[in-house]
Amino acid sequence: MEPETLLIRLSMNEHATKFPRATWQGAGTEKTLRLAGEWTLGSGEIKVEGYDDGDWPKRFVTDGIGHFDSRLPGYLMSCFRAKKKHHEGSLSGLPNNLRELMELALKVPDHHEAEKQTEHSGRLAALGTKMTSVWIASVSLVEFIGETVLSLGRFFTGKARFRKSDFRTILQECGAEALPIVALITFLIGMILAFVGNAQLANFGAGIYVADLVGIATVREMGVVMTAIILSGRTGASFAAHLGSMNANEEIDALRTFGFHPFDFLVLPRVLALILMMPLLTVYANTIGILGGMLVAWTAGITPALFWTELLSAISPQSYSLGVIKSVFFGATIAIAGCMQGMRSGKSSSAVGQAATRSVVVSITAIVVLDSAFAILFTLLDI
Repeated sequence: MEPETLLIRLSMNEHATKFPRATWQGAGTEKTLRLAGEWTLGSGEIKVEGYDDGDWPKRFVTDGIGHFDSRLPGYLMSCFRAKKKHHEGSLSGLPNNLRELMELALKVPDHHEAEKQTEHSGRLAALGTKMTSVWIASVSLVEFIGETVLSLGRFFTGKARFRKSDFRTILQECGAEALPIVALITFLIGMILAFVGNAQLANFGAGIYVADLVGIATVREMGVVMTAIILSGRTGASFAAHLGSMNANEEIDALRTFGFHPFDFLVLPRVLALILMMPLLTVYANTIGILGGMLVAWTAGITPALFWTELLSAISPQSYSLGVIKSVFFGATIAIAGCMQGMRSGKSSSAVGQAATRSVVVSITAIVVLDSAFAILFTLLDI
């Protein structure tokens, strides 16, 4: 054999002894586990040899072990948990330091609840879980609304405390800063209503009634609903993100520590701001929407004077007030949804984004449901 070949084979055998090996030998009272090689994290894959009948070995043979770190006790613990039979005094043969470490580890009980659940729940169990989640969410919502009502009660009795500068800032964010986007959306909605209405009514020679269609649809439904949806995505999400960030940074807990009621200091000014601003924004949106419809009607041959005359004959003060009344409830709904998602969010940055998303979804859903309820109520009352 050539010297180069011999050198290569010797180096391969020397490298092979460094791999960690576990060899199962014997059975019953003679069962042993022979451990050899380097049991370190960078020593390669563990080689398991011999027949393992599922029982814990009676003794260990460790004369072939080199260096070892946490990999060796980790392997022994994984074997221990997988065995059907194991008993005290079965660590004989291990080095003293390793045996003491294993005895300490085995005294700690396993946390079964932390293990991965592999059992598949039935449909009935899944339904029960969902219903439980819905019930918990409903109770949490009622509790939050109750806390908000109590905070409003403290405000009207002069016991609530919050900074006036914060309230003025929130008023500006909810009101003046929202005017451009509200104007743009409602103006386009008014134009769309006029386009669609004129395309159909002109076939019957009743183009003048475009004013009735635009006016009634805007003041009763579209003005207040579109304003609420805009504020849900703009202001409600902002409330959720702001309060969620404060919750993640434990600023809300700090307020409690200093004796401030979080609902009075954080939720109350936001609820009051939206309750005050929503009716004003609704009136503004109605005006802009009607102007958009008037512009389209003007291009269709209906003069602004004729449009305005027909509009005043179609809209009564009662009809105009319906949208304004609904706006108060919509504003409170948006504020409560945004504040609730922010106050109940998690402590991580991703939880803040999820709270803002949930705030928008919950707000828009609640607005649609409330608007449907108002439509049914107004129909029953014949107004």
